[in-house]
Order: sequence, then C-alpha cells, then structure tokens
Amino acid sequence: MNSLLYALIEALRGHRWLRLLACAFIFTSLGNGLTQVVVFGLLLSWSAPPALLTLAFLFATVPGFVGSLIGEKLCSRYSPISLLILTEGLGLLALLFPLFGVGYHSIAALLAVQSTEALLSGMSWPALTLLFKRGLSEAELPAATCLETVIFASQVLLGTGLGVVLFQKTSVFTLLAIDAVSFLGSLLMLWLTERQFSAPSLPSPDEETAPAALRWLTLTRRQKRSLLILPALAAVGSPAMALLPALAQQIHPQNAAGLALPLLFARSMGQLCGPMLLKRDSLARFAAHTPRIIVCLGIFLAAYGMLPFLSGWVACALGMIFIAHLASNVLFAAGTFAVLSSFDATQTASASGKAWRWQTLSASLFTGIAAMVATGFGSVQALYTVSSVALLTVALIMCFYRE
Repeated sequence: MNSLLYALIEALRGHRWLRLLACAFIFTSLGNGLTQVVVFGLLLSWSAPPALLTLAFLFATVPGFVGSLIGEKLCSRYSPISLLILTEGLGLLALLFPLFGVGYHSIAALLAVQSTEALLSGMSWPALTLLFKRGLSEAELPAATCLETVIFASQVLLGTGLGVVLFQKTSVFTLLAIDAVSFLGSLLMLWLTERQFSAPSLPSPDEETAPAALRWLTLTRRQKRSLLILPALAAVGSPAMALLPALAQQIHPQNAAGLALPLLFARSMGQLCGPMLLKRDSLARFAAHTPRIIVCLGIFLAAYGMLPFLSGWVACALGMIFIAHLASNVLFAAGTFAVLSSFDATQTASASGKAWRWQTLSASLFTGIAAMVATGFGSVQALYTVSSVALLTVALIMCFYRE
C-alpha cells in the first residue's frame, strides 16, 4: 500500500517514541479543541459582533509569529522534546484566562487564551519538525507529514466533537477541568517520549552543527517554493475560516452557536480525511505542480462561497465545509512535506519557523482586511472579495516560482 495512512501506521509500528508522541498530541488536541469551543461558544452566546468574531481568529494567529522566533532560538539550545514539554506546561497555566473570563464576563480574557495558544503553537512547530527530521529517516518523512496533519485536525475533531456534545449540557467549568486533565496527560506522554527517544537519532553536543541561517537569495527555487505553499494556503483560507462564526450568525441568527460548532467539527473532519487521498510518492509532485495547488484553493473558496445560499439546508452547509477542508488539507500535507524534504537537519528548525511566520503574516494581513470589509459591507461580501483577491495573488506568486 502506498497511502499516507499506511506510511504513518508503518512508522508508528517501528518507533515507540512516535506512538507516545502521537498519544501526547491526542491529549493536547482534545484540550485545545475544548478551549476553542468555550471561547467561540461564549462569544456567540454573548452576541459578540461579527467584527469581533473575526478578530478572535486574528488574535489566535498573530502571536504565533513571535512564538516561532522563540521556538527557533530555543531549538538551538535545548532538545525539541524539552521544548514541547515546556509549551504544554505553559498551556496548562493558560487555562487561568478562560476561568477569569467566565467569572468576570471578560471578552478580553477569552481573546487572551486564544493569543496564548497561538504563541505556544508557534513555539512548538519548529521543535516538532526538528524532532521528526532527527528521529525519522528520509523514507519515513511522509509519515511525519501525515501525523502533523492528524494533529492539526484532531485539535478540533476531538475537542470540538466532545465540546459540541457537552457545551449546552454541562458547565463551562467542567469543560475547562477536562481541558486541564488533557494537558496533564500530554505532559506525561511527552515525558515518556523523552525517555524512549533513541539516542542514535540525536547528535551529541560535540557533533551537533549550529543551525544554518536561511537567506532568501541563496535558496534554490524548490526551497523558495516550499516556504511559500503554507503562506499561500493561509492567504486564501484564513479569511474564510475567520468569517465562519460570523457567517453562521448571519445564516442562523436564532441559534448561531448551534450551527457554528457543528461547522467547526465538519471542518476538522475534512482536515483529517484530506491527506488520506494522497499517496506517499505523490507528495513531492503535488507540491511542485502549480495548477493542482490553484485547483485545491479554488475548490476551498467555492465551497465556502456556497454557504450563504444554504441557510435552509444545514446538512449541505456541513458538506460544503467538509469538501473545502478536504481540499485545503491536501495542500497542507504537501506544503508540510515540502518544508521537511527540502532542507537538511541543520536548517529544518529555521525553515519551519520561517514558514510558520510567513503563514502567520499572510493569515493576519488577509484576516485583518476581511474584518474591516465585514464591518463595512457584511460577512458575505468580505468572504467573496478578500478570498478572491488572495487567490489571484497566490496564483501569480506560485506561477512565478514554479519549478
């Protein structure tokens, strides 16, 4: 079998540390998803304006820029697993923000936990990619790509799935308690991962080479292109995803939370299933083929564009979100693999950190524009105009850097 899922299963069978790492991120993804349900559920219940709902997505993105810089620097001094343990511990402490927000009806505190999660995600991304580069062979890198995609999807798939069921049936404090337990489980799994990580995969302090600085002018065309795929996805996808709660509020004003949370769940189902459509041998070809990238982004935008016309058909709206993220995460998998495969071990942390920062800047720019357009003209108009301009811009850039 040649699928990414089979590649992941093979790698999990061969590396006990990878199985423990996967369990750790299942725990933390459950917690992060529950936090997202609490934040957006409360904002919708408190009838937050559309612009604020869009900016909530922005606050959950921008701090990742700073986080990636911190993570990149720390990767040169500490082991990547130690850095992951640090970010999980800080994530547990960050649950004090939603506790304060619920107790004092503070929107600022809810936005603060979103910002903290973004900061910690930016810190952990270079560490995670460096860990995969050091611990897995070149032939196993497609498995790392698949696992990163599963981690990305399960954050909302697990947490939102449980949150959608429990949000209306139990207290917010119970959800936050489950969230805290998930972080403790993740810390335990990461500690076990550190003990099991094979010594030959890690260079000794005397042999370890200092991280190589990346300069744009010295990069090959393939390396430049690999750094641009994820920012391109963020440019087209972030405005649409940021506008999703506001679109739900416009489509179903009587029960916006009841629609928005299932839409988030459908989004994660698409994110999880998308990479499974790829074969391990096709990742490199997909990342190098500009028309495929544009087609995926076009499918994503077209599916989101159908939402305003599906106010009476909730099942169809869920299907459109599933299809949109099926397409987007095919591209996410290709972009992640491109970064892992195009740089050597001394450059991986810097390359992944740079890709994360550019992705953050791209998402922040187009999401901020979407928020302003939504304030003046409405969420639907913002979706069509901003994402369409982003798609055209991405098409021109990717054509310029085609291989």
